[in-house]
Amino acid sequence: MRIRSRATLAFTALAAATALALSGCGASTPGAGTTPSATDAGSKAGGHLTIYAAASLQAAFDEIATAFEQANPDVTIDPIDYDGSSTLVTQIQAGAAVDVFASADQANMQKLVDAKLATGDTPLFATNTLVIAVPKGNPKGITSLADLADPSLKVVLCAAGVPCGTAAHKLLDLDGVSLTPVSEEQNVTAVLTKVASGEADAGMVYGTDAAGDASDVDAVVPEQADQVVNRYPITVLDGAKNAAAARAFVDFVTGSQGQAILERLGFGQPSD
Repeated sequence: MRIRSRATLAFTALAAATALALSGCGASTPGAGTTPSATDAGSKAGGHLTIYAAASLQAAFDEIATAFEQANPDVTIDPIDYDGSSTLVTQIQAGAAVDVFASADQANMQKLVDAKLATGDTPLFATNTLVIAVPKGNPKGITSLADLADPSLKVVLCAAGVPCGTAAHKLLDLDGVSLTPVSEEQNVTAVLTKVASGEADAGMVYGTDAAGDASDVDAVVPEQADQVVNRYPITVLDGAKNAAAARAFVDFVTGSQGQAILERLGFGQPSD
């Protein structure tokens, strides 16, 4: 409708006088060669969007993606790939075609920045901390990190290099606890699944995962949990096939609507 309005104004002005038309275009609405405003650019976002995101973001990003598509009906978000951040980084480094990447830590994002696969524009949009996940009812009576050192317990952690694994080892070291996990998983969802199914007596996961609607575990909050905080960055990847929609999505996640969804699902604010 705005294009038709400009055309009508231009036709009228030209009919009156060429000079008046030229001055009117400069004084009223942007000319054809004018760079569109941020609002105009956002309204033109369309096409398909490919997103890679840390496994701990699944519930939040599924909801955010739905809200984003409602606000941007010309954009279709392909099924989001969720996994451990380190696994996703490896796939991107191997050439996976991705528009947006959201990591559960800054270290894995930095790998892409260093490889010039992501720009330095990697805003933080959420924080998270760890809890000890135990089967419903806490049958082993676990109350602290120190309890996990009991060799009779089957404890599961994320693998080293995966953000939840790195954070778990930092937290254990802070408490002076040494343990040998029965398995090390590539993402936090796998740890949660093993605890919920009874394959493990305990596992260290993010508080948001343990509190999720679909979670079938109880959570024990370690005393020093707030000393190890994961900060989540997001970026538009270099070479993104749909950079306009990718930028719009990043702005949506870091904006008021995305932040409200993340906060409601238990994530902390970027400044926490």
